Amino acid sequence: MPEPIAAPDENLAAAQAADPVAAQNARVLALLHRLFGEDAFTDVHEPYGLLTLTTTRERIHGIVAGLQREEELQFHFLTTMCGIHYPENLNRELGMIYHLHSLVNNIRLRLKIFFPIADPVVPTLSDIYACANWMEREAYDFYGVIFTGHPNLRRILNVEDMDYHPMRKQYPLEDGTREDKTDLFFGR
Repeated sequence: MPEPIAAPDENLAAAQAADPVAAQNARVLALLHRLFGEDAFTDVHEPYGLLTLTTTRERIHGIVAGLQREEELQFHFLTTMCGIHYPENLNRELGMIYHLHSLVNNIRLRLKIFFPIADPVVPTLSDIYACANWMEREAYDFYGVIFTGHPNLRRILNVEDMDYHPMRKQYPLEDGTREDKTDLFFGR
């Protein structure tokens, strides 16, 4: 005798029981779409169970502020903010990654934005999260990202008179003129 086909609600409950992280991410994504609209996010994926969304620099401040105030999710902790550089991505060479954490609900969320290296201007989040102050200074120091509205945007680790940003992938990793080493010792 064939088994009866489960109702859609039963299928959903079974899927949630099988992978609770995916179910939680689906609930968070549905809430994000309801709060900010489906057009606010692109490139949605879940590497290793971490819900990752890409948005625009024009919307990032409003989205993060909304998530920080939102009562159900309670994203009150900005764990990480860092710059990235992909020189092969035309008009999207630089970017910022934001990791938000809800300590109450144990939910993590990664937001990404990308922008041209010729216009590295992003709104500050230091008015939302105090810890963003130093993380933005680090991104400015190493990648040249300029945060509008930042209270004290200056280099944090490198000397003030540096005229370049060392984490940009525009310099060779090794000195090709060195004669004091052989590739034999480096597995090449």
